Amino acid sequence: MAARLELTRAQILSFRRRTGALEERLPPGPRSLRTAAWAGLQDSMPRAALLSIHARVEGAHPEIWDDDAFVQVWGPRFAVYVVPAEDYAFFTVGRHPDSAAGRERAEDLADRLDAFLRGRQLPDYEAHDGLGVVNSVRRATTTGRVLIRWEGARAPHIWIVPRPQVDPLEARRELARRYLHVFGPGTCASFATWAGLNLKEARPAWDGLELTPVGTPLGDASILPADEPMFREHAQPSVAVRLLPSGDAYWLFHDAAHRELLVPDAKERAALWTPRVWPGALLVAGELAGTWRRAQGDLSLEPWRPLTKAERTAVEAEAASLPLPALAEPVAVRWLG
Repeated sequence: MAARLELTRAQILSFRRRTGALEERLPPGPRSLRTAAWAGLQDSMPRAALLSIHARVEGAHPEIWDDDAFVQVWGPRFAVYVVPAEDYAFFTVGRHPDSAAGRERAEDLADRLDAFLRGRQLPDYEAHDGLGVVNSVRRATTTGRVLIRWEGARAPHIWIVPRPQVDPLEARRELARRYLHVFGPGTCASFATWAGLNLKEARPAWDGLELTPVGTPLGDASILPADEPMFREHAQPSVAVRLLPSGDAYWLFHDAAHRELLVPDAKERAALWTPRVWPGALLVAGELAGTWRRAQGDLSLEPWRPLTKAERTAVEAEAASLPLPALAEPVAVRWLG
C-alpha cells in the first residue's frame, strides 16, 4: 500500500490554479464555460462572474455571463451565483433542507411564489410584497424551481421553472465533489461552511463519497481519487497574471485557516478579506500579491510587494483586456504602491 500523500502548500495552490484554469486560459466554447463555473461563480458584486470567466476562458466578452451555458441562482450561502445551466440542480436542490419542517417551508414558499408569478418574471421585491414576506423568497431556491437574473444595478428578477428530477442527497454529493475539485483538499466541515450547510446536513453526502485521505499544512483532509495524479505532479513556477474579482473561487474561503494558507501575512489577509465589501485580488507568479478596486474604467492597484517592470507591464495588459461593458475610454490603471 502506498504511503499517504502529504501535500505541501505549493502543491495545493498549484492544484487549485491548474484545476481552476488560472495557469492557462481555456479555449472559447460551451465546454470551457461549464468547466470555468464547475463550482459556480459568485456574482454578488455586479459582474464579478464576468471577470471570473475572463480570468479562465479566452475571448470572454461583456455579455458572456448571459450565455446559454449559464443560469443565475441563489447558490451557496444564498449568494448570487452564475452556474452551468445543465448543472444548476446541484447548487439548488443540493442545499435543500434535511428536516421535514425546512423542506415544507421551502416547498410552500415555492408553491406560493408559483401561484403569485403565474408564469411572469418579476423583481424579487414585488414577490416579497405580494406574498407578505421579507427578503425570504430566496429560500425557495433549494427546491430547484427558482431561477434569477440579476444585472447588478437593480433588484433580481425571479421566475419559476420545472422541478429538476434529482435526489437531494445525490445532488449534495455532486456539490461536494465539485467543492473538492475546485477548493480541495477539504473536510466535511470546510465543505459545509462553503455550501452554507450545517455539519449534520453535510455528513451523509460526505460519507457517501469515494475519498483519498491526505495530510496538509492544516491537518488531515481528503481529495477526490481522480485528482490525486495532479496533486502529485511537481509544482511548476507560475507566470500567469490575473485580476480576480471580489469573491472569485480561487480565494473564496470563509474560515481563518484556509485564508492563512492562501495568504500567510496577517496584514495582507486583512486587506483582502475586509469586514465589508471585498476588493479584487491580484494574482502574480502563483501568489496573491495585492488588491485592486475599480470605479467604472478607473482601476487602482495596491501591490503587497515590489513588482518587477515586466510584472507591472503584464498586470497593465491584463487590466486593459478586461471585458468591461459600456466604457467610453480604455481602462486607466493607477498604482498605489
